[in-house]
Formats: sequence, C-alpha cells, structure tokens
Amino acid sequence: MNILLTGATGFIGKHLLQYLTILGHSVHTLSRCHVENHHTICCDFTKDKIPNDLFNSIDIVFHLAGFAHDTRSATKIEHLYQSINVDVSVRLAQLAAISSVKRFVFVSSTKACGPTVSGKCISEEQQGVPDSVYGKTKREAEKKLLEIGSHSGMPVTIIRSSLVYGPNMKGNLQQMLSGIKRGWFPPLPETGNFRSMIHVDDLVRAIFLLANDDRTIGEIYIATDGTPYSSRQIYEAMCNVVGKGVANWSVPRLLFDMVSLISPSIKYKVNKLLGDEYYSSKKLEKLGFKAQKKLVDMNETDF
Repeated sequence: MNILLTGATGFIGKHLLQYLTILGHSVHTLSRCHVENHHTICCDFTKDKIPNDLFNSIDIVFHLAGFAHDTRSATKIEHLYQSINVDVSVRLAQLAAISSVKRFVFVSSTKACGPTVSGKCISEEQQGVPDSVYGKTKREAEKKLLEIGSHSGMPVTIIRSSLVYGPNMKGNLQQMLSGIKRGWFPPLPETGNFRSMIHVDDLVRAIFLLANDDRTIGEIYIATDGTPYSSRQIYEAMCNVVGKGVANWSVPRLLFDMVSLISPSIKYKVNKLLGDEYYSSKKLEKLGFKAQKKLVDMNETDF
C-alpha cells in the first residue's frame, strides 16, 4: 500500500515507519525535515501551506504529528496547540477525503478522555472534559475528524495512546530512567495508584491493526498493555532496567504531599508522579489485540 505518515521523526513515528517499511509498504513522509531513505514532503506546519495534491495515490494516512510538551506556559502558546493539533489535522483530513483515501488513522492521546478519577478505570464511553490545552485540542481534533469522515464517507479511525515507553523514549519516563541511573531519583512509596502504559512496539501493532479492520471505522480506541502499574512498580521496573538495586525504603507519601503545597506547579508534578491515569483497552482487545510486552519484563535492550 501507499502510505502517508506524519510525525515520522517523533518517538512513535520512527517505530511505526520502521514497522511499515519492514512489512514492505511504500511510505511517504510529511515532515519539517528530510526523512532518510523515504520520500519526504517537507512542510513546516507553523508556516507552510499543506500541498493540495499531497494525497494523490495514497491509500492510508497515519497522522501522528502534533504539538505537546512545550516548556512555556500553555496559555501563551495556545494558538500553536490549536493550529497544529486541530487546524492542521482538519486540513489533512479534508484533502485526504477529496483524494478518496481509503483510511485515515489519527493517533490521539488518553488526555482527550478528560481527567481521571482515583481508582477508576476509564473507557472510551466515559468521556469527560479534558483539563489541559493539549487534551482539549486533541479531543476537538477527534470530533472534527470523525465529522469529516461521516460527511465525506472517508473511513476515519482514532486511537488514544496511554503512556508509551521503549527505545529512545522522551518526556517524564526518560527523565525518571535517567535519574534512577544517575542515582538522584527518590525511591517512590507504594501508594496503590494505577497507571496505564504500553510499549511502543505494541502501540505500533495496534495502530496498524486498526487501519486494516473495517469494524474500526468511525470508532475511538484506547491502547494500553492491559496491566495497570503503581508508581512504585514503575520505579522498581526502571531500577531493574538500568541494573540498579531497588531501594528497600521509600520517601513517605506525606513528604510529597507537603512539598506539593509549595506551589500549584509542584502539586501538578506530584500528581503526575503519584496520581492515577488508569484506562481500559478492552474495546481494542475485542478486535484481537494483545500486548506482547509488559513493563515488568523489560530489560536494558528494550530501552
């Protein structure tokens, strides 16, 4: 198949590109910079116009590109979230529909589900109001893409990924792994919280599965490995990955709670570290998906 992939230089995108190439598909990339060994349409979403003929002869679109994790205040750059996560996604879908693309797969995030509730497993049917500009723009993009699909007849499928780990991962997990390796990350307490995760290789398989199953048209799916982990379990798994002994003590939860009183930003970070982000992937599993990798089984070669 002729495939167009956006976000090919990102963490997930690189793994999906490799997977599709191994399967023998012809993959074209839409990116700010040239992607080695692949036909690249260079386009900077912040300043360039998306070519009208972008989807000529394209069968499937995997749209992964987005804007997230900027260190500046989200309110100051809200226009970038809106422009890239929503407006660009809509324009891509409109052009794809005009070109009669056979499937448009949008890789979203569980942040679009809205805030989680302690101890509660969130499914696709339990839709709350997203509490971050990233989650809000991802949810808005989802709605508009499904509308375009419904009106145009172009098959649209959406996958919401939980926290992704694997080789060359970025963000908080990478910082945690690096901190444990260097010896400065504190031993986390066992709080009994629940966090959903998925290895990037399993996520890539799930994305491809959804693109090739007509039951997924017009649907949203959450992707996890099916096993919830506490923050302490994640800490211990990371210790094993880097070959560090697991501390037989932990920093008391009370101390984290006291530190969180210093400022809203610190409270947010503590909640990110010890709070719940618990999601169900049963809908995806009903299609036959089963994760092949679990965090507790990982070793250094998996990162």
